[in-house]
Amino acid sequence: MLQKILLCCVLLPPALHAQGAAVSASNPGISLIGDIRGTYTDDLPRKFDFLFNEAELSLLSSIDPYARADVYIGWSRDDDGEYISSLEEAYLTTLSLPMDLRMKAGRFRLSVGRLNTVHPHALPFTDVPRSSETFFGEEGLIDDGISVSWLVPNQLGFYQELIIEASAVPAESPLFRRPESGRYLYLAHLKNFLELSDNSTLELGLTGLTGPNQDLKTTSIGGIDLTYKWKPLQFNRYKSVTWQTEVFLSEFGEAAGGSVRSLGLYSFLTYQLGERWFATGRFDYADLPRSAGVVLRGYTATLGWYATEFQKIEIGGTLQSGTTTPDRTEITLRWIFVIGAHGAHQY
Repeated sequence: MLQKILLCCVLLPPALHAQGAAVSASNPGISLIGDIRGTYTDDLPRKFDFLFNEAELSLLSSIDPYARADVYIGWSRDDDGEYISSLEEAYLTTLSLPMDLRMKAGRFRLSVGRLNTVHPHALPFTDVPRSSETFFGEEGLIDDGISVSWLVPNQLGFYQELIIEASAVPAESPLFRRPESGRYLYLAHLKNFLELSDNSTLELGLTGLTGPNQDLKTTSIGGIDLTYKWKPLQFNRYKSVTWQTEVFLSEFGEAAGGSVRSLGLYSFLTYQLGERWFATGRFDYADLPRSAGVVLRGYTATLGWYATEFQKIEIGGTLQSGTTTPDRTEITLRWIFVIGAHGAHQY
């Protein structure tokens, strides 16, 4: 089973996401990922803009036979156009715990569904779904904490992983807020991975998380994610299909009593047109978390040319609409490059 999963990872289209590089302890894998883009936005005074959007430095290394370290440092533009640095992720992962257990500690992307664990430059579109941004913020849920994963033994013929995480609560996020008291954010994620055939797989994930919010009450979120992938072994360089959907239901506890329930979802389909060409269409929907009567929608189309695993160019168009906001059209040309070591990425 695991051998086939590893084979699938090798045959994936390049997502330009440096993770888990096989490097020696004395020679860490070092890479720099750049994000250059030009944008057109129809409702801004400055409709056309060109910028170096972000740079990310990654340092990945095995420390010894018992642990490895992953560190990501980013530079991005603030509202004044100045570049600021931040420690995006820095964590240790154990390599030799018994009973198929693995522990991760430090600062990392929390295991919320499928999308939150992926760095933005590795996505097959140039923006973040409105549901993800509205519920978890533009950069997603990243926090300091501890994570324990367990490869669940079963006789059902499919791969199953349970992840339990506890974190300090992000300092700022749309639905959570770190309090002065000793309250924390808790998360559980169950991944079910099935091989439907030699050419296709299906992943079903269930997520639950709960933690304090801005009103010093509790926000609870339940989520489900579904990912189908088809990649024929005989033509794996030229043809593939990915369909991915996530749905989240939030309950935000208010200071005055009661709660606000809101729904967020996205669904996208990526079709490989040729050896280096990929087309993606996506639909977004989100209730505003504290005003469930306010609905946000988005429609996105992206065409990507993946030159190699070290470079890709994408052009994406997004139409955003809402019950209380005017429609907005945005077109983005994104050029991603990688220099240095480039490790395997998530399947």
